[in-house]
Amino acid sequence: MGAHFMGTNWLIRSMEVVLFAGLLAHIFQGFRLTFQNQAARPVKYAVNNGAANSKWYSRSMGLLGTLLLIFLIVHISKFWVMSRFTGIPTVDANGNHDLFAVMVETFKNPLLVLLYVLAMVSLAYHLLHGFASAFQTLGWNHKKYTPIIKSLGVWYSIIISLLFAAMPVAMYLGLIK
Repeated sequence: MGAHFMGTNWLIRSMEVVLFAGLLAHIFQGFRLTFQNQAARPVKYAVNNGAANSKWYSRSMGLLGTLLLIFLIVHISKFWVMSRFTGIPTVDANGNHDLFAVMVETFKNPLLVLLYVLAMVSLAYHLLHGFASAFQTLGWNHKKYTPIIKSLGVWYSIIISLLFAAMPVAMYLGLIK
């Protein structure tokens, strides 16, 4: 029922386009920012102690983003492409494509569950960096508000990532059938 709603609702379908465009813009901006930073200082500093000035996950956005991209490719090919183009082989009692059955079958594979969990760990760090950085980019960097923003970012990152990881883990453990 939920998959049918998600696949036929015009608002959801429109948001897919917006979300995909945002993803492409985010990837493009990440590369653009990286290249701008490298061009601004083509000669590396003599002493490179990144840990002194930034968190490891801030310096690892390329790696974390690549892990998320691999996850998205697998996720989109397993669910979105199948539901939109190749067809889901099973149907529910109402005759709708049964995406839930595909999810249950997919998450029987421990390697895919591990991929999802690792991707959500990567997402947590990606969000942790991005949340605080977004506010800093907007100029909201103040000794009074920054600790609150950082704390909200930690909670947001943990909650979103745990919730996204919960479904494949619960299905793998047989808690959702």
